[in-house]
Amino acid sequence: MSESEAQQLACIRERIDALDEQIQVLLNQRAEAAIEVARIKVAADPNAVFYRPEREAEVLRKVKARNQGPMPDEEIARLFREIMSVCLALERPLKVAYLGPEGTFTQAAAQKHFGHSVRALPLGSISDVFQEVESEKADYGVVPVENSSEGVINHTLDMFLSSPLQICGEVSLRIHHNLLGKAQPLESIRTVFSHQQSLAQCRNWLDRHLPFVERVAVGSNAEAARLAAETEGAAAIAGRAAAELYDLDVLAANIEDEPDNTTRFLVIGRHGTSPSGDDKTSIMVSTRNESGALYQLLRPLAENGISMTRIESRPSRRGNWDYVFFIDLLGHREDPGVGKALAELRSLAALYKELGSYPRAVL
Repeated sequence: MSESEAQQLACIRERIDALDEQIQVLLNQRAEAAIEVARIKVAADPNAVFYRPEREAEVLRKVKARNQGPMPDEEIARLFREIMSVCLALERPLKVAYLGPEGTFTQAAAQKHFGHSVRALPLGSISDVFQEVESEKADYGVVPVENSSEGVINHTLDMFLSSPLQICGEVSLRIHHNLLGKAQPLESIRTVFSHQQSLAQCRNWLDRHLPFVERVAVGSNAEAARLAAETEGAAAIAGRAAAELYDLDVLAANIEDEPDNTTRFLVIGRHGTSPSGDDKTSIMVSTRNESGALYQLLRPLAENGISMTRIESRPSRRGNWDYVFFIDLLGHREDPGVGKALAELRSLAALYKELGSYPRAVL
């Protein structure tokens, strides 16, 4: 390196140090503003809700809209998510339950949505997550609801049949599956552990590369990684977080069959969410057992120009061959058009339940 280049490098480093100092000052000023917000809220209401999903979604959209690079939108949004997470923890730390154990994709979804400055509570089942939030032992919960290639998670939908909880957010997480194990050739592997959904999402890869290996479904990918670490001749399908947690090597990366494999998660809580400007609403309905009933039920959505993004049917548990429909639509229930459509739909449905309006996932 020439003397001229060394001087240029020294000048750039001085500029970086000066920028870092400015950033640190501004971050602490933002934190002080968050503490002041908390003080005002508590003075007005000792039981005030500090976490506002609609406000955070609005901030992240603005961050992405004004981003001019070179940092990608997703990375700049991730940084601001962590800033908001730290500031919220200064107001009041959140307790967030998720489908565990540590190292699962649900934990990654919880961290993507809430940041790392929350008290994370890994639990053994989806019903445990609902129970923890209902009993106020956790402020919010994160559970998987559907995968782009394998479809809906029925257990999550079934929980809403009896739960009073509201959906107050959603997370879309790009899923990369990896074959994990102790350093070994693929030919030595006799067993592959993973969650049944992950085994299904990697079926073609397994058929091509490990056609005669036993595939064992377990409760979670993190549990699969733990078993692979303890079992000779075994491997696991899981994410990189599980590899780090259980000291495993990545034997093959990104082995999912669908290149855009994505899982959607729901954030559940005890409070409703105000409009953010770009929202979804989820409802649960059932029809009367008569000709054209479902068509009549959905007609108010079409007539009011409401876009339906998903519909799923599940047994109602009230009688044989009786079903309820879970519907996601665009817009907030406080939007005039959505509110009008829902009022009409409510009058037609045999069973009607609003599961919540919430901001659309900020990718």
